[in-house]
Amino acid sequence: MSALFSLREAGMRYDGVTVLSGATLDFRAGEMTAVVGPNGAGKSTLLGIMAGLRPNYLGACRYRDVDVRAWSKRRFAREVSFVPQSLSLQFPFTAEQVVLMGRTPYCDGLFESPEDHAAVEKAMHTTDTLAFRSRDFRSLSGGERQRVVLASALAQDPQVLLLDEPTTFLDLKHQVSIYALLRDLCRAGLLVVAVTHDLNLGAAYSDRVVLLDAGRVVADAAPAEVLTRESLRRVFGVDAQIHTGREGRPWLLYGD
Repeated sequence: MSALFSLREAGMRYDGVTVLSGATLDFRAGEMTAVVGPNGAGKSTLLGIMAGLRPNYLGACRYRDVDVRAWSKRRFAREVSFVPQSLSLQFPFTAEQVVLMGRTPYCDGLFESPEDHAAVEKAMHTTDTLAFRSRDFRSLSGGERQRVVLASALAQDPQVLLLDEPTTFLDLKHQVSIYALLRDLCRAGLLVVAVTHDLNLGAAYSDRVVLLDAGRVVADAAPAEVLTRESLRRVFGVDAQIHTGREGRPWLLYGD
């Protein structure tokens, strides 16, 4: 199967400082990839390039064999959805109105269509956010906001989900449910790429782990091949015990 996203020697510099260099990666439909690494490793920058938010990147980043900068923003938004680590709004939008914003790439007039409302209803049901659909988004807890933002992304009906720390602020129940949902979406054919600091969740649900360090890809393989005691010591500077969980996936315990 051909890749949806292809990066070749992709990189980024900010104020003369290289934050990502030489990233050569392919991402395919139906695949869930966890992008991991210490702070400053280039994880969010990589995701921003793929999302079309960092147009001044070096090298190549192509979606469906077309440079991401050549796509019209509206057409790209129908295909690729980006979920930021946090979202702040200054105006009194309800949670449902925020999710409805995800339908913007499909709007042709002043009013929402029945299809728009059906997509919003489905996305809010999927993310367990219907109970507070009428509440002011600003009044929600961090975890509730994160689920609403994910619902907005799902309402776009995308082919690709790019997520920057999708379980930030979530309690344990919703952390697990969100990753299970992402895995199910992959099985239905979506491409999911998620930046995460939670190595155990990434290992438990992802098909593949991309490990970044100091702006470079240092490993790219199945979780058990990437998350080894040696790589954790080298990249994160921590000792860990590696146990084998379900389906042969690694489970990490830190310290002695």
